[in-house]
Amino acid sequence: MKYVIKISLIMLAVIFLACNEDDSSSEEPARLSVKLVDAPGDYDAVFVDVQDVVVKYNGNLDDEDDVVIGDVNSGIYNLLELTGGASVLLVDDNIPAGNISQIRLILGTNNSVVVDGETFPLSTPSAQQSGLKIQVNETLEGGIFYEFILDFDADKSIVNQGNGGYSLKPVIRASTVAESGAISGTVNPSDFQTEVIAVSGELEITTYTDATGNFVLSGVPNGVYIVSINPDPESGFESQTFVDVEVVNGEVTSIGNVEL
Repeated sequence: MKYVIKISLIMLAVIFLACNEDDSSSEEPARLSVKLVDAPGDYDAVFVDVQDVVVKYNGNLDDEDDVVIGDVNSGIYNLLELTGGASVLLVDDNIPAGNISQIRLILGTNNSVVVDGETFPLSTPSAQQSGLKIQVNETLEGGIFYEFILDFDADKSIVNQGNGGYSLKPVIRASTVAESGAISGTVNPSDFQTEVIAVSGELEITTYTDATGNFVLSGVPNGVYIVSINPDPESGFESQTFVDVEVVNGEVTSIGNVEL
């Protein structure tokens, strides 16, 4: 009986450590920015009242599937001004890594279209309640900066109701650009802190290992780096250097396990 209990405790410990490793890897957030642009429409102006941006996850968060992003650049924007390379940055913040299915734009009530100099309100009841649902279906990795471009097709989104009024039935195309990469690894032993530095030309990015020896250098631009592993001088271990560490936008480059 004691032998069975001992084996059970060992199995529980292994499961606990595995869960902790999974948790530590999922704690690294992704960085998300959302920009709004427009395809031209045959109107004088199309004003959209953007109040909030919400990200919908594929059920991979414990108690909630929706994440409201931090500071949103809310306001009323004329879509027809967002052409020819112009855009408006709606949000730029860290969010949990994971699989996201939708980005939702929550609209206010001040939406309108200007036709031949006359302003008409745009009816948008569903958008105000649950948000304009934009399907993205992307996996966001921790430490990566993702830029979502929302192309709002004003011409296809405005519907003439035939009674002199107009409604908004948005046609929005989403595209993703990963603007940076990351470098990860694990340093052993891990009972002291180790500094990790990535250098490329004049650019230097620094981080430290956590309690389990893991590290992630986030927001690393595309390029080739020299990575230095510098343990606490009092540890008695020597530094190690990795050359020609290539970073690709949208990817995590792992240097694996580093044995000091």
